[in-house]
Amino acid sequence: MLASREHICDLPSTTDAECVQTHGIVSKSMSFYKAEYIWIDGTEPTSLLRSKTKIIPMNEDPGLWGFDGSSTQQAPGDKSDCVLRPVRVIPDPIRGESDKLVLCEVLYTDLTPHKTNTRAACVAALDKYAAQEPLFGMEQEYTFFEDHKPLGWPSRGFPGPQGPYYCGVGAEFVYGREIVEEHMEACLEAGLAYCGLNAEVMPAQWEYQIGPVDPVTMGDELWLSRWLLYRIAEQYGVTVSLDPKPVIGDWNGAGCHTNFSTKAMRESYAPIENACAALGEKAALHVEHYGFGIESRLTGLHETCSYKEFKYGVSDRGASVRIPWHVAKEGKGYAEDRRPNANCDPYVVCGLITDTVCSAN
Repeated sequence: MLASREHICDLPSTTDAECVQTHGIVSKSMSFYKAEYIWIDGTEPTSLLRSKTKIIPMNEDPGLWGFDGSSTQQAPGDKSDCVLRPVRVIPDPIRGESDKLVLCEVLYTDLTPHKTNTRAACVAALDKYAAQEPLFGMEQEYTFFEDHKPLGWPSRGFPGPQGPYYCGVGAEFVYGREIVEEHMEACLEAGLAYCGLNAEVMPAQWEYQIGPVDPVTMGDELWLSRWLLYRIAEQYGVTVSLDPKPVIGDWNGAGCHTNFSTKAMRESYAPIENACAALGEKAALHVEHYGFGIESRLTGLHETCSYKEFKYGVSDRGASVRIPWHVAKEGKGYAEDRRPNANCDPYVVCGLITDTVCSAN
């Protein structure tokens, strides 16, 4: 016999139909779809993605749902309930057909943003500076691992030194392409602003790019694309690392280079230099929030500028912020902040850049 509704469904948006089907009593006359609720947890120093599945009647949109925050470092055990509020719903390219991926923000039970909800601050930054039309494109680097070593690396020792792997072709240089290709197709099928990929400098390391989109959408889509990458790699028995220095030694780290512009930057050159100067004035603040372990990657070697200094320049991949050569030639466009780590929170990065750059113009 079913328990009372009060004990089964404790959120006001949960319907009787959802209550019944959640407990295995589903009418054959009813039609449902699978919604994968995805959220960012409270793990420190770097948040993880979590997700769970809800079966929803076909004629209903995903609504509020709850979870045990004491199991995700987001609540104490005696006040464990947290709330998921959908903010982005896209087709599920893995399950297919009518199923959905539901990106959520985390709220307290009074429906205010949870302290781990970094999206809320990014939304506020965009609202404040919407007239300047900030746009972002992020380059997500990552490394495949299998059996506690980078995918394709020898069981002992190291592969040949860096050189032939960047944008490489051939089984001796490239590892994991089948996963990368499947991830690309999934992102495109899901409607994300996925715009490119390449093998990176260290073997088993890859990069994909998303954008240009507004800062909030950038955060949404990077988190969703990360979830899809983890989920697809899971099917191959391969793990995905966003560690900024996945292998110690003479190997490139993993970043998330962030390209940004405002309407003024896209129209003339002076606002680009103003933006770079503004970032320099708040260099320490940005580095502090660009991902855990940044000092292991921003060493001044391997195409980085030291985290202890700030500089910008045209076509300079050893700078903190690079102005592409064609931007300098055309006298308008965008700049690339090369400091964010692969493990950065895109909401934090985009919100900070938006606030710093837009407040200076």
